[in-house]
Amino acid sequence: MSASTISESILVLAAIILASGVSAYATYSTGILKNDMYQVVSDTKKIMELRIEIVYACINGSVFVVYAKNIGYLPITDYNLIDVYIGPYGSACLYTYSSSPSTGHFTITDVNGNNSWDPGETAIITVYPNSIPQASVYEAIIKPLRGTGSSYLFPPPP
Repeated sequence: MSASTISESILVLAAIILASGVSAYATYSTGILKNDMYQVVSDTKKIMELRIEIVYACINGSVFVVYAKNIGYLPITDYNLIDVYIGPYGSACLYTYSSSPSTGHFTITDVNGNNSWDPGETAIITVYPNSIPQASVYEAIIKPLRGTGSSYLFPPPP
């Protein structure tokens, strides 16, 4: 009878140790999952803090000029991740970034000239089309790869 009591005690002790190990592993796994979820939410929040607002747009000779403000909380340094659509309302064309002026592309000049479009800073975007199409209303749309863009309607020059 004492041998069976010792056997039962050993089994109970083994079960307690095993349950403690499983509980510790579950707590550890929950912590890792929590950290991963926090990182995903943090990354998404940063992406959504990237916002651009068009302040003014016009036609200046043979180019479109757009004044836009970074109203987000993050600086923009990679201009290749920004798309600019501009042209007659309803049929704007896509223009991509180029560091030098060339047809079918746009350039960005940040106000302080440090090649970083900082939060609160206005940038001048010059778009170089093949030609300026005739229209009664033009539209300009700026859309970063991630984040919130902006659109703006403007008339032709007088």
